[in-house]
Amino acid sequence: MIVRALPLLLATFACAAPGTPPTDRSPVMPASNKSIPAHLDTITLGAGCFWCVEAIFREMKGVHRVVSGYMGGHVANPTYAQVCTGTTGHAEVVQVSFDPAATSVDAILEVFWAVHDPTTRDRQGADVGPQYRSAVFHHTPEQRAKAEGYKAALNASGAFPRPIVTEITPAGPFYPAEDYHQEYFANNPEQAYCRLVIQPKLEKFRQVFANQLRTP
Repeated sequence: MIVRALPLLLATFACAAPGTPPTDRSPVMPASNKSIPAHLDTITLGAGCFWCVEAIFREMKGVHRVVSGYMGGHVANPTYAQVCTGTTGHAEVVQVSFDPAATSVDAILEVFWAVHDPTTRDRQGADVGPQYRSAVFHHTPEQRAKAEGYKAALNASGAFPRPIVTEITPAGPFYPAEDYHQEYFANNPEQAYCRLVIQPKLEKFRQVFANQLRTP
């Protein structure tokens, strides 16, 4: 494993719901692959605002599906407004389904740790609260071992100025976020948040990880 921690740190705006979210969603249990082709693997990651993280992983080669949602809390069927209060225990996450023949858990984790600050507990830039915590929700023992090994290697290398606080825990119930959150950057490229925060972060990702980009 090559440790190449290149944090792409940008402040993000405060959590704000642009619409009235539905409340009648059912949980998607991550252990179930009913809607995911059998040859794909899935991992769930929290790295701050899911709009940014989703936009990045959608451009990564080998990734077939990225869904923004919530995981790690104690309230069933949470809404965005509830999660934003920081009282449900959920993190904003992206559930990434990828082809292990085209990419790897190592590559996914390398991008994950490079595109956010994993040393700030319950915070990414201007966004503060447990919903923005750094987290790897593993779906397999291999993912757990890889994540723990990579975290230890990064800490030992001194790649970051402070210890990594990323939590590494088993995946629990996954609640897809409201429809307007899905593909937010693609659907709202002229929105201020997208232009000022997501676009610069995405461009830096494209430069740093040019060899990881999907081909047109």
